[in-house]
Amino acid sequence: MIEYKNPKLLINKSNFQAGEICWRSPSNIAIIKYWGKHELQLPRNPSFSFTLNNAHTFTCLAYNLKETKGISFELIFEGKENTSFHPKIFKFFEQVVEIYPFIEQLHFRIETENTFPHSAGIASSASAMSALSLCLCTLERKLFNTLLNQKEFLQKASYLSRIGSGSACRSVYPTAALWGETNSISESSNLFAIPFKDEIHKVFHTYHDDILIVSKIEKSVPSSAGHDLMEGNIYAMNRYQQAKDRLNALLKALKEGDLVSFGTICEAEALTLHALMMTSNPSYLLLKPSTLSIIEEIRNFRTETSIPVYFTLDAGPNVHLLYPDEFKEIISEFITQKLLFYCIDQKYIQDIIGEGPSLASDS
Repeated sequence: MIEYKNPKLLINKSNFQAGEICWRSPSNIAIIKYWGKHELQLPRNPSFSFTLNNAHTFTCLAYNLKETKGISFELIFEGKENTSFHPKIFKFFEQVVEIYPFIEQLHFRIETENTFPHSAGIASSASAMSALSLCLCTLERKLFNTLLNQKEFLQKASYLSRIGSGSACRSVYPTAALWGETNSISESSNLFAIPFKDEIHKVFHTYHDDILIVSKIEKSVPSSAGHDLMEGNIYAMNRYQQAKDRLNALLKALKEGDLVSFGTICEAEALTLHALMMTSNPSYLLLKPSTLSIIEEIRNFRTETSIPVYFTLDAGPNVHLLYPDEFKEIISEFITQKLLFYCIDQKYIQDIIGEGPSLASDS
């Protein structure tokens, strides 16, 4: 078992220089959903996701020495000081301080912004916490000349990201990632995600994910609370086994480029996720009438055209439209003519499978 705790990672103040590190990290869309966790953000079932490109978080971590010991930071979200995210970031720093004891020697200024609505069912915590974790790993490498191997760097970034937000551990890799132990993949782990780009058919490398924004309102039940409610859900154990079975079927479809099997699993997982919310105690519903209307439109369009366009949903009302690159023009027309009517301000996010995070600056 990997153990990252290291009391030796303390700063030598005599040759310290303040600086700033900036990372751009994407959101991801889960195809096999992670829903239910235990201990410190460990998943009850394995999950698989595509890494997005345009839906991302840009985070800058400025750091300087301080005299007193303890966790100290300020958070600027989209140009304004933000205190509502403060408890989540403080808890994250508390949980990783044994890994990075130098955190208590520094004051941080975190400036962050998203290209998409926060807490509306696009994985904003995935992009945000992966970006912050990548900044910390870069800071470790800069201060201590460690993590010089890229695989080790990304694995540790994934490990840290998981502590901040489970799904964030998948965002550090390009194209696709798998998180959670499964017998079919020997390298799989509950502690971090692994890259999966090279194991899937090339048709998925250029897949589109157009995100239809049904609502920008912050969802009534945050994902963290939804995960907790799985502990009392009478369908939980069957669900965890179902996810494992579907993952095996999905991996086969991804390898073979079987778009129909892929899409069938994709939609089934989306509906299962929301069924689990509706059968929690207390139950809750994040879908909106427009969500259901869009789903019906997609299925009708697919029946009429035989084009392999499918939907998925994250933990919110917004619809992710997944389809191969060769159909981008006809799908764009379909969205304009049929789906924008259901979208807030008649707008949507055009996204594609992306190449993962990128270091913007290190000064």
